[in-house]
Amino acid sequence: MFRLLGWLTLLCAASVAAQQQEPPLEWIDSDTGHRVMRLSRDVGTASLYFHQNAYTASGDKLVVTTPKGIATISLKPGELKTGKIELIVEGRANSLVVGRKSRQVFYIKDGAVMATHLDTKATREIVRKPELRGGSGFAINADETLLGGSMIVGGAQPPPNPVPANQRGDNYPGKGDMMEQRLAARLPMALYTVNLKSGEVKEFYHATDWLNHVQFSPTDPTLMMFCHEGPWHKVDRIWTIRTEKDAQPNLMHKRTMEMEIAGHEFMSADGKTVWYDLQTPKRQVFWLAGVDIASGKTTRYSVPREQWSVHFNIAPNGKLFAGDGGGPNSVAAPGNGQWIYLFTPQKDGPNTMKLKAEKLVNLAKHDYRLEPNVTFTPDMKWLVFRSNMHGATHVYAVEVAKK
Repeated sequence: MFRLLGWLTLLCAASVAAQQQEPPLEWIDSDTGHRVMRLSRDVGTASLYFHQNAYTASGDKLVVTTPKGIATISLKPGELKTGKIELIVEGRANSLVVGRKSRQVFYIKDGAVMATHLDTKATREIVRKPELRGGSGFAINADETLLGGSMIVGGAQPPPNPVPANQRGDNYPGKGDMMEQRLAARLPMALYTVNLKSGEVKEFYHATDWLNHVQFSPTDPTLMMFCHEGPWHKVDRIWTIRTEKDAQPNLMHKRTMEMEIAGHEFMSADGKTVWYDLQTPKRQVFWLAGVDIASGKTTRYSVPREQWSVHFNIAPNGKLFAGDGGGPNSVAAPGNGQWIYLFTPQKDGPNTMKLKAEKLVNLAKHDYRLEPNVTFTPDMKWLVFRSNMHGATHVYAVEVAKK
């Protein structure tokens, strides 16, 4: 009896401690004056990678991953505080991307490409093909007829990564050696598409380059972007290609100096520009750069070291940018800031441009082994990110306008 009471006492104490440690649901960041809200309720909930669309076109729902599976969070103004969260898919899934118009989430689960409607939960198997992978998540094309990705072909296997996936983050110890080994392996790879109606899988481009970070143009259904992965100072990384057999890739940015790096690329909402982190050279001079896909004209915004971010992103109207800062092991360390940033482009001289930064959230207590991956909501009123600043991983949103 006394032993049972003792266990009950310990359980009650643990429950109270867990409640005390639960992150606040809403607060004003004392360093920035911006309102921050915790959107998730379950520990371990995370938002998608920074270039993977997670929103419906109207912006009423956000797709996240939880320990239970795939869920939606309501972003309707009256429901942000209520934590209206709905489990859509039970169990482990990967390579998620949301079709804005179709209101479906596409993903890989148990060796099959699947689609689930965010409102009705109607689920269908598109194709069962265990060798498919998303290339940092599926890409979905502009008319939502195709998914795209990259995969290793011929049964080859990449060198093992000694660091568990949940401990990697940005610039983790041993990442350089892993990247060198994977690049040197020259494994046969392919870019592919999946027809969402028929399930037909087409491999349309083959290479022994390390193909990764596949994205589709948000406006051109046949234009895909991908990267040559590897140590960034050794690869010309950013490429576009048409999704037709025998199409040839086009290089978006060519390195021009020793140790120059460019990466973490993403497209503007109008599909006209590819944006990317540029350093000339690595760790010394920082830019957010963009190249016009049609003309090849390049734009560069200078970024101070302390405002450099692991990932940048762009607002739907193309007028604002966001960044998620960097940690003590990031490429800009020491000296980079741990903040969620809002950036406004402005002139820095007769022929130069810079990003004017506003700090939105203090991430001094965030462990950057978990990348925040900041994104704009479709209405541009909030920036969504994931963070462990209170210990456990949760999804948060910060209001762009200061109260």
